[in-house]
Amino acid sequence: MTTRLLTLIIKEFKAIWKDPRSRFIVTVMPLLQLIIFANAVTMEVKNIDMVVLDNSRSYYSRELISHFANSPWFNSVAVIDTPQQLRESIDTQKASAALEIPGDFVAAIKNKTGAAVQIITDGRQTNSASIIGNYATQIIQGYTKELASSTPPLEIVTRNWFNINLDYKYYSLVSLMAMLSMVIVLLLTSLSIAREKEVGTFDQLIVSPLSSAEILIGKAVPAQLLAWTLTLLMLSISVQFFDFPLNGSLLLFLAADFIALLALVGVGLFISSLCKTQQQAILGVFTFQMPAVLLSGFISPVDSMPVALQYLTYLNPLRFFLAIAKGVLLKDMELQYVALNLLPLTLIAILTLSIAGWTFKSRLE
Repeated sequence: MTTRLLTLIIKEFKAIWKDPRSRFIVTVMPLLQLIIFANAVTMEVKNIDMVVLDNSRSYYSRELISHFANSPWFNSVAVIDTPQQLRESIDTQKASAALEIPGDFVAAIKNKTGAAVQIITDGRQTNSASIIGNYATQIIQGYTKELASSTPPLEIVTRNWFNINLDYKYYSLVSLMAMLSMVIVLLLTSLSIAREKEVGTFDQLIVSPLSSAEILIGKAVPAQLLAWTLTLLMLSISVQFFDFPLNGSLLLFLAADFIALLALVGVGLFISSLCKTQQQAILGVFTFQMPAVLLSGFISPVDSMPVALQYLTYLNPLRFFLAIAKGVLLKDMELQYVALNLLPLTLIAILTLSIAGWTFKSRLE
């Protein structure tokens, strides 16, 4: 059996390398996407264009405007004259935010009755609007403290654990490594059996001495090892070129990655066993990929999702692997907490591989 498996594994390695599409998936695609997305997928909002409708035209209003102009977040702060200009600037997306200062701004400050200013953000981009609103609130609160009495203000010192400078690349790189390795293993495994059917060699594989379990193992091992090696390569690039902090155990991360890839191998083999062509297999991968990413906690926290979707995430291997990857690599998560995510990940791997094996065997019969 060992000889038969090794022969099939070597054959599968050769088939992957000789196929231009598979060779591109294994070599160029993940590394290129890692480099591009690490710089493009930003969680920051900078270079904000802002307009100001200053109805006060006073020293105090100009000081407030200068605080916005001198902040690191805003690219340009233009003073306009009419509400119509404000509306047009937001509607045409020439500005992402607007500030309206009332005419009684000075009187309210001097009388200490409380001055009110209006911040308007472009709600079509909800995440950016929320962040811009927080920036504006911080600037206005800082200006309010300067206008207050001579009593020393309360100083707030913020410490960011595990990511001192709040570098968004740390979070993006971990997520990208997980998602790219997922795509690679899904594509390679889903294309493997579908390629045999499309080329016409699947019948030869069936009549060979190999059992259905041996065929699945022979198809799974090359994709598993290639995706696992590429994950290690992407991690090396992240450490060397993006100064990614490797705080935890590399062996623990690779062990969790191996189990996560096993779960995804089962999904890929299940898709491949149902498809007759490689085009169908690719469509099946993309059908699974988008929900898996959305339900992983990468875009929004799992706790913020509807309850029904939160239960659905327990079937998503990417959710648990992201938790392990971020915990191990960024903050050296202790073993007992890793085990809390590793256990469901192992159960998902057993489930997907079992379903893939049953489906493949039933299709053969």
